[in-house]
Amino acid sequence: MKKFLAQTYIWILMVLLYAPLLFIAVFSFTESKVLGNWTGFSTKLYANLFTGRMQGSASLISAVENTLLIALVSAFVSMVLGTVAAIGIHNLTGRKKRALTFVNNIPMINPDVITGVSLFLLFIFLHFSQGYLSVILSHISFGTPYVVLSVLPKLRQMNPNIYEAALDLGATPGQALRKVLVPQLRPGMVSGFLLAFTMSLDDFAVTFFTRGTIGLETLSTYIYADARKGGLTPELRPLMTLIFLFILVLLLVINIRQARIQKEKENL
Repeated sequence: MKKFLAQTYIWILMVLLYAPLLFIAVFSFTESKVLGNWTGFSTKLYANLFTGRMQGSASLISAVENTLLIALVSAFVSMVLGTVAAIGIHNLTGRKKRALTFVNNIPMINPDVITGVSLFLLFIFLHFSQGYLSVILSHISFGTPYVVLSVLPKLRQMNPNIYEAALDLGATPGQALRKVLVPQLRPGMVSGFLLAFTMSLDDFAVTFFTRGTIGLETLSTYIYADARKGGLTPELRPLMTLIFLFILVLLLVINIRQARIQKEKENL
């Protein structure tokens, strides 16, 4: 009975998580402007999305480009900073390690609205011009802790003698970092990069408060402004479907690759 209830709970949870995505994907193949109103199978929304024959297509394309640029840059910087920070935290002991681990967890627990308002006030206090750079710095600030959290388990699993052996054999600390630590930590770094990238794509509150008044639009702020006009642009449905499929395929490829690497290590 416990096993049955556990499996039922998991399936209910999966349905609640993925039903909205499936709902959007299904209604991306109809021309209806109202979500939930099926008017027949059609790929016109996809055609409008790729050919730019939709109202406000230039602003939507610009929002997508801004979103991807900010997400890629902030996720890459977060990956580098988070990896270095994780190595530093791992090498600490006692209260310092516990204190820094606790501080690292605060941005992940802290509500996005508080983070956005805090960063907004900080930029105002520092007289920092708000725009692309302020948004990227803000995304780095909440993306880095996720990378730290992804890399730390890999550091705990790694044999610490490997790094010391590389130093004893004549490698410099930089060479040992690049040729010994990074290959061992790569799965955690990739996972952290994907987490930071996804969090950046998903963010609204922090971006809304730190983008300034230059008219910078990301996908989340574009959808917010579009919804306030009385309804969402129908072409957003195929766009959301394509983004979900891209992330799904990317995760499948990475997981399959990691499974093969793990299997090769076990065979050795």
